[in-house]
Amino acid sequence: MKTKIIIKTIITLNFLILSLLFIQCNNQKEQMPDEDAYKIIFLHHSTGMNVWKGQTKGIEKIKNIFSDINAVPEWFIEYNKKNGTNYYIKEQAFPKGKPYGWKNYPYDYYNIWVKHAGNEPYKEEPTLEILTKEYDFIIFKHCFPVSKLTEDTGKPDINSEGKSIGNYKLQYEALKNKMLQFPKTKFLVWTGAALVESKTNVEQATRTKDFFDWVRNNWDTEGDNIFLWDFYELETEGGLFLKDEYARNSNDSHPNAEFSGRVAPLFCQRIVDIIETNGNNTSLTGIKK
Repeated sequence: MKTKIIIKTIITLNFLILSLLFIQCNNQKEQMPDEDAYKIIFLHHSTGMNVWKGQTKGIEKIKNIFSDINAVPEWFIEYNKKNGTNYYIKEQAFPKGKPYGWKNYPYDYYNIWVKHAGNEPYKEEPTLEILTKEYDFIIFKHCFPVSKLTEDTGKPDINSEGKSIGNYKLQYEALKNKMLQFPKTKFLVWTGAALVESKTNVEQATRTKDFFDWVRNNWDTEGDNIFLWDFYELETEGGLFLKDEYARNSNDSHPNAEFSGRVAPLFCQRIVDIIETNGNNTSLTGIKK
């Protein structure tokens, strides 16, 4: 009797695996862009990957063992089916760990895209001249160490890697001027990922909030090709820190799966609304108006 149960279990598991592999092949085929696709690229590190994956439950967890299809691309597949659109989104770690280094702060985007602009990659990383030839929509973000802001010295330096409001502002202004040179391309910038309270202090967190308030209220202007997704607001809900219940744990500033799964559709809605209405039908957090 036990042998029969084991055999049936093995047959069922083999059938499930084959079915999921079939799903994987079909999904991968759907994710391949054709020449008419509207192409979107999401440049990120680990926090971005958490949102990209979202949260999976039950059969979806098993399916993801065999497939690279996660919350964000799944959302676009369904949206395309329902609306007859042809939006294709892919993700890419930017910059890579080598040779540039695992750093995606304001200085690094400025360094690659402004200081070393041109038709050749810089340390194997694509410039905006390269990216805008392939993609219609470019999204980029910073990981949570962006929030480790030190006190200003009073002498901001655009070429400094120092994390200060003065340096960030100069680098953001240079990035804005650069993005405006590509009016046919839409850009979406995440407001920065926050830190949990145990990994920062009130003074540092206040400086971070002040900078992203400036990004929202001063740097971001209407009528151009640059838009925001207010990830900072979603993580902090008006406070200074990543809420513990949204973090992996109270000592880890990565967002947890539950939070990532909740905000992934808001991210997707914000992208589509920017494409279709220049963001008029969603708030900065992606919530529909």
